[in-house]
Amino acid sequence: MKKLLFTSLFVLFAFFSINAQEELEVVEPSNLDMLLELVKEGKSKEQAENDRREDEFIASRNRQGEILAAEQRELARQERIADELEEIFIANQEKLRIAEEAYLKQLGSLNELFGHMQSISTDSRVTFETSLTAAEFGKERETFLGDLTSKMGESTELPTILEIERVWYEIMREMKATGEVVRFNTNVINVDGSQAECDVVRIGVYNAVCGSSYLEYVPSKGQYQFLARQPAGRYTGSASRVSNADIASGYVSFSVDPSGPSGGALLANLIQNPSLLERINQGGLIGYIILLIGGITLLFAIYKYVSLFLLGRAVGEQLTSSSYGDNPLGRVLSVGETHMKDAIDRLELKLAESIMAERPAIERGISFVKIVSVVAPLAGLLGTVTGMIITFQQITLFGTGDPKIMAGGISQALVTTVLGLVVAIPTTLAHSFLQSSARSVVDVLEEQATGIVAEKAK
Repeated sequence: MKKLLFTSLFVLFAFFSINAQEELEVVEPSNLDMLLELVKEGKSKEQAENDRREDEFIASRNRQGEILAAEQRELARQERIADELEEIFIANQEKLRIAEEAYLKQLGSLNELFGHMQSISTDSRVTFETSLTAAEFGKERETFLGDLTSKMGESTELPTILEIERVWYEIMREMKATGEVVRFNTNVINVDGSQAECDVVRIGVYNAVCGSSYLEYVPSKGQYQFLARQPAGRYTGSASRVSNADIASGYVSFSVDPSGPSGGALLANLIQNPSLLERINQGGLIGYIILLIGGITLLFAIYKYVSLFLLGRAVGEQLTSSSYGDNPLGRVLSVGETHMKDAIDRLELKLAESIMAERPAIERGISFVKIVSVVAPLAGLLGTVTGMIITFQQITLFGTGDPKIMAGGISQALVTTVLGLVVAIPTTLAHSFLQSSARSVVDVLEEQATGIVAEKAK
């Protein structure tokens, strides 16, 4: 029994020792009385700690209650202030409404005038921002119109008489500039981004040139810039004439482009058109082959035509000559004279033989021209088929969302067809001319041979 009691007391002591291990020093009891004393002391200290914590909790709860009450009082005060401000706001809104009604009543018909003026100021500012005159007149007018539009849009201040007159002045100055040809010096942006000083000639609000180059206005930089791609030579030639002209030179022809909102729309489209060399490059390898064969054929046709022309002239001279020259007709007449004493059948055969011997030299190469005239369209058709195959492959890979992806294949398809026709048409005409020239020479030979046979038959 005593042993059981001692064990229970020891367990209880260990429990309290664990809960109060930071405050109680672990002392090893030597007997039962000391163990009871330690348990008693630990319980007293724990009770004191619990009382202290309870007092702190109650004090904290009281402080939180005081803070909550203070915040509630502040909330009520702010709500009263908000109600007062809301009443003031409603009253001010009513006053503002009454003042606006009185303001509009006083304006009367001027309200419509100022509305039109705001609209005109906005439209004019947009026009001036992209006008060719902006590089000459500067951006100050755009800033003025922007500030005026903002002021009128807020409806807090009316434009002054001077501002209204300024708007009229800027519009009239722009209208006057549309009919002027002005020369002035300014910095122009080159294609590589550098700047160069240039004498710019502005033709109305439609075109601006420097030397033989056309310019465009860049609103973001407030400067002119050389076009990255200039139009054809006939247009740059007119630009050069205007740039080099003076007052004493009189009238100078120039291609003005007034199309579009501010001019230059047609010029921009002309610039985008590919040149002849670029169109040829679009034909690819097949296009180059067609042009090469066509060029060689045309050169040969020219050579052959000159040869037939000289041959025909020699044959014509032989008709009036008593001696036999080194030409087809001279050789045929020589054969006729040699066999004139033979039988008529033999003479006829000899003449036919001599004509047959001369004909290959006369007609040599004409069939080649004919073959090229037939093959050239077929080669163009080959390029067309190849280009369409490429186009369909691109459609398979990328779809039909972007037409530019298909443009290359379609261009090759169309350009090769055109190149084939370009070669076929002149080669066909050349073949016809060559065939006719050769036929005329052979006809003269046959005619003279027939005359010799007829003379023998008399």
